[in-house]
Amino acid sequence: MNKRFENKVVVITGGSDGIGLATAKLFAIEGAHVYITGRRQELLDEAVKEIGHGAVGVRGDAANAADVARLYEQIQQDHQKVDVVFANAGVYEVAPLDAIDDRHFDAIFNVNVKGVVFTVQKALPLMAAGSAVVLNGSIAGSKGLPGQSLYNASKAAVRSFARSWTNDLKERGIRVNVVSPGGTETRLIRSYLDAQPEVEKALNQSVPLGRLAQPNEVARAVLFLASSESSFVAGHELFVDGGVAAV
Repeated sequence: MNKRFENKVVVITGGSDGIGLATAKLFAIEGAHVYITGRRQELLDEAVKEIGHGAVGVRGDAANAADVARLYEQIQQDHQKVDVVFANAGVYEVAPLDAIDDRHFDAIFNVNVKGVVFTVQKALPLMAAGSAVVLNGSIAGSKGLPGQSLYNASKAAVRSFARSWTNDLKERGIRVNVVSPGGTETRLIRSYLDAQPEVEKALNQSVPLGRLAQPNEVARAVLFLASSESSFVAGHELFVDGGVAAV
């Protein structure tokens, strides 16, 4: 097994399920000291057991700057460094334009935008040249998907962060990139599709490769962007969507 991340310290927000959990497992297998966050302690504990390899779970909300600061305080005590940040935590809600209210706006932007900013910002004192940041975007940031304009806009902001932060951090030797999945078969999506098989059929037909992504397929793209194999890749958005955005 390749050990590209031997003794590297990796932070993954929203790491207790779905893409975050799949990514945490791969980092751990490749030798990383993995820290994951999540809002539900029970799910976080289960994820830590599943990841193994000494993974650490720190309960917290990515939208809460104090929770994020507490995460990095623990890492400072344990390792005094961060090598990789995967800002993965995000929420998805649907609301057409005429139904958007303050609650919906805050729910989306506090996690998907504000949370990403402080997840990266508060890691910087622990990051050195050669470190990498990967942001979890979405093909929604490049599409005008109906009924979810706030979610689309939040992911467009994530893509913009990668461009700006690449310039902000170039003198420090810290690379920033975005992985942008399409439909991915997480636990939550699977429970929804099992109840509506006609929706799953339509989704599969909309993807040139004919199916949804598996979480591991997205996770492998994250590890590529975080590794030295992508040492000359910066400010880039890597679509992992079966061809939806490109075709």
